Amino acid sequence: MQKIVRTGLALAAGALLSVAQTQVLAQTFPSKPIRVVVGFPAGGPLDQHARLLSDKLQAVLGQPIVMDYKPGAGGTVGAQDVMKAPADGHTLMVANTGVMAINPALYPKLPYGTLKDFTPIARTAMQPLALLVNNQVPSKTLPEFIAYAKSHPGKVNYGSAGNGGISHLVPEMFKIATGTHMVHIPYRGSAPAFADLMGGQVQFMAESIPQAANYHKQGKVRALAVTSKTRNPALPDTPTAIESGLKGFEVVGFYGFLAPAGTPKEVVAKLSDAFQQVMNNTDVRERMVTQGADPAFLGADDFAKFLGGELPRWAAAVKASGTKMD
Repeated sequence: MQKIVRTGLALAAGALLSVAQTQVLAQTFPSKPIRVVVGFPAGGPLDQHARLLSDKLQAVLGQPIVMDYKPGAGGTVGAQDVMKAPADGHTLMVANTGVMAINPALYPKLPYGTLKDFTPIARTAMQPLALLVNNQVPSKTLPEFIAYAKSHPGKVNYGSAGNGGISHLVPEMFKIATGTHMVHIPYRGSAPAFADLMGGQVQFMAESIPQAANYHKQGKVRALAVTSKTRNPALPDTPTAIESGLKGFEVVGFYGFLAPAGTPKEVVAKLSDAFQQVMNNTDVRERMVTQGADPAFLGADDFAKFLGGELPRWAAAVKASGTKMD
């Protein structure tokens, strides 16, 4: 009996010590520079997004923000690095739809689980796409293109920046939603895909707004719709897919920040609040839009719920596409 009592007291003392340590960590956090891991090469969209926020973020937190590049396997290398880091809030990952929502379905042996191995901190932006056709396609509206695709089953090609990416899976979602049959032509990046769209080798694409708006305004391609819930300022005259009659078709990518699983709630709350303060800055929001992302802050709890809804949605798109990566 005495042994049981002593064990119980030891466990209770250990729990109290753990609580005390967590409280001290929360009060002193951050106590050193914060490392933000980018799972892609420097200079890309995700890097630009993180750098846009970093100056203001370090002013709010009072510690330098250090960018650390760990490219490879569609962001998987960077995710593994963060997953194994100390859960003290001093290591964060900037991630997108591919890393957090698509990879879990795309890679059968993925070494991490989005909600198992990470603590969501903040969603910072959404990234809508434009649905594009080349100028040889006679359709001027999305309903006209759907009718055109249905009347030419298997003869309409769509290009993407590569297998398993968002520009591949959004057209797959579109095919399911419209009952059309189009053939996927993957490319090594969006530039050659756009070249073949303009050249007529592929007829359809779903691509990020900045590039799409640029080519649309030059008259090189035709934007039929955007995939966001509301119209995009870069394409103000282009209706949404929902406006065009495709009920419920809202598909957008996202950017967000996560920490290793087990990061103390008090630290998560402090980080989430810091991101919210940064996102309230007018200059940051305006510059974010010029980068092709819509400011869309969600705190830690809401970001976790959002991810919980995105995972099955993208898993269904990956399954429909039949794509798997080693």
